[in-house]
Order: sequence, then C-alpha cells, then structure tokens
Amino acid sequence: MHTNATRDATHDVAQDRRGFVGKVAAGLTSGAAGLLGLGLPAPAPARTDSADRGLAALGMATTWINSPPLKPADLRGKVVLVQFWTYTCINWMRSQPYVRAWSDHYKDDGLVVVGVHAPEYAFEKNLDNVRRAAMDLKVALPIAVDNEHAIWRAFDNQYWPALYFIDAQGRIRHEQFGEGEYAKSEATLRRLLAEAGARARPTAAVDPYAYELAADWPSLRSPENYLGAARTQQFSSPGGVRDGRAGTYAVPTTLRLNDWALAGDWTLSNEVASLDKPGGRIANRFHARDLHMVLGPAAPGTAVPFTVRIDGQPPGAAHGLDVDANGSGVVAQQRLHQLIRQQAPIRDRLFEIQFAAPGAQAFAFTFG
Repeated sequence: MHTNATRDATHDVAQDRRGFVGKVAAGLTSGAAGLLGLGLPAPAPARTDSADRGLAALGMATTWINSPPLKPADLRGKVVLVQFWTYTCINWMRSQPYVRAWSDHYKDDGLVVVGVHAPEYAFEKNLDNVRRAAMDLKVALPIAVDNEHAIWRAFDNQYWPALYFIDAQGRIRHEQFGEGEYAKSEATLRRLLAEAGARARPTAAVDPYAYELAADWPSLRSPENYLGAARTQQFSSPGGVRDGRAGTYAVPTTLRLNDWALAGDWTLSNEVASLDKPGGRIANRFHARDLHMVLGPAAPGTAVPFTVRIDGQPPGAAHGLDVDANGSGVVAQQRLHQLIRQQAPIRDRLFEIQFAAPGAQAFAFTFG
C-alpha cells in the first residue's frame, strides 16, 4: 500500500504481509472468489455524512480524460466506485485488472467506475504523460485529474490505490485501501448493485497482463525506496547524500540487503537523483522476483540508453519487460520500468543499472 507523499510514504514489507490474507483471496479463480463472496459480511451501514459528498467532490477535478465532467446528477441512481491512483504506482497497477474487469462486467447493471488520478511526482501532473499512461495501461474508464489533490482531501484519502464504494443514493458505504481483498470488494459491489435493482450475474473474469501480475509475496523482502534526498533510506555511498549539490559518488565494496548506492556524477534533489555525466551507475542489493524503477529523461523528447546487470552478468531470462536479455534498454518516458523479473529460487541479488549518457533521472525502486 502506497501512502501520500506528503505523509510517511514508505512502502514496507510488513505492510505487504499484513495484507496477505486479502491477497490469498484475490488469487482464487473468479468462480471461487464469487462463492467466497457469498459468505462475506454486508457493506457497512451508510455514513452519517450527507449523500453526494463523494460525488460532489469529483467536481473539483482539474480536468477529465475519457469522459466529460461527471456531476452528482449524472451519477445519482448509479453505484459508483471511485479509485484513487497514480500511474507510476506498482500497487495500483496490480489492482487495476480487478477494477477494469468490474467496470466492464457490471457497467450494464448500473456501475460507474471513476479513476481519480492524484499525482505523487511533479511529472505526473503533465496531462500528456497521464493520457499516454492511460492508453498504455488500458485505463479506459472516466479519469478525474486531481493535480491539486482537492478530491483527495475531500475524501480524506491517504493511499494509492484506494477504493470508495458509493451506493445509488450517493452515500459512501465501504472503503478499501491498498492491494488485496478483491473478493470482498466485488461482493460489496454486487450487494450495492442488487440494492439498486440489478439482476444476478456471475462474478467477473480477471485477466492481468504485463506489469499487473500479482507480487510474489512469500519471497518479497525488499521495500519500496525513494532515490530523492528527502525520503531515501539505506543510501550507502561513502560520504552520504550531498543534498541539492552535484557530487561524485562511489559504490562501496559490499552492500547489505536493501542498501543502494550511486557511482559517478549525480545531483540528488528532494525528489530525484539526476545523472550529470555519462557512465553513472546505480546499485541495489535486493530480494524479490521483480525489480522496477521509476525513471525518466530530464529533458522531454530525449532518450538515455542503459544497461542492466544482475550479479555482474546480463539478466538473460531474468530480464524485465523494459530490458532485453542482454540487459539493454532506453529511458525515453517518465514512468515505471520493469527491469528484472526472475524465476525461482529467489535470493539476495545485486542489481546494477548504468546509463550511457547524462540526463537520466531516477525516482524510486519498487519490487514484486
């Protein structure tokens, strides 16, 4: 579960494990999940706050993508699922196939799913970036762009992803934060739709693709980590962070699990590590099936080639979606890049990425 950047934004493995029961349920087939849903508790009673509170908050959107602006009058009588997301968040990506399946499956029964895009990084406020990400990541539902976090604050939200379930009378009836609890969430939707007069139907079929594959939770021992000076942890280059100043860094001889380090000439600002000269390298000792990085070019329209190594060797069959077997890739967009997806057995590994040209920016590591 990913928390608001203005609060404590660490994503730790303990949080992942606390959500493990929900993730087990999510791993069931759609039929089994439907049977499980029959025994789940009914949605919580309607809140005492006024009807349409959540629907009215959507009017604070900066703009809309995939839809004209949706007003309470447009949505009254519908069951509405509001999903908070930001396009670089791997936790959101792994929940997205479920939300996409529910939207497609129940739309004729009166379900409307609205995605509220509330950015974490400054570049996620760029509408061209959001539109491209929505297309690439198959987000076809109405998107309320919340660049100023006005809708976020109106919901008193703190998480990516977060789901708010609104009944046909406009009342928020249930909330789900983070990954997991998919069977319970679908059962909640089905009950709210039944209350609104929808007919019974089978549960939705879920078809994850690419980045959306569920994490290998039993093997995951590496937490999300930021590379900007304000929030990074376990930075191990000798001399530490030179906050806001250009500096030459080195990777120590030994990295402990979840330590990371820089080599070459970099500038670390609050949010990002920016490469100043060719040949800069980032190293991280990790323990996970998947390793992702949020990367981008400093200048729009440019591209920075890179090479990935794992334990000093090309990744081969362990390469991610954005790297070939030789470890070669290119940073051309500000987005999440999957660099490693390895097979069992999972163990501590040394990851390294080296950039052939200056202008690369690195924001975060995430794992799965």
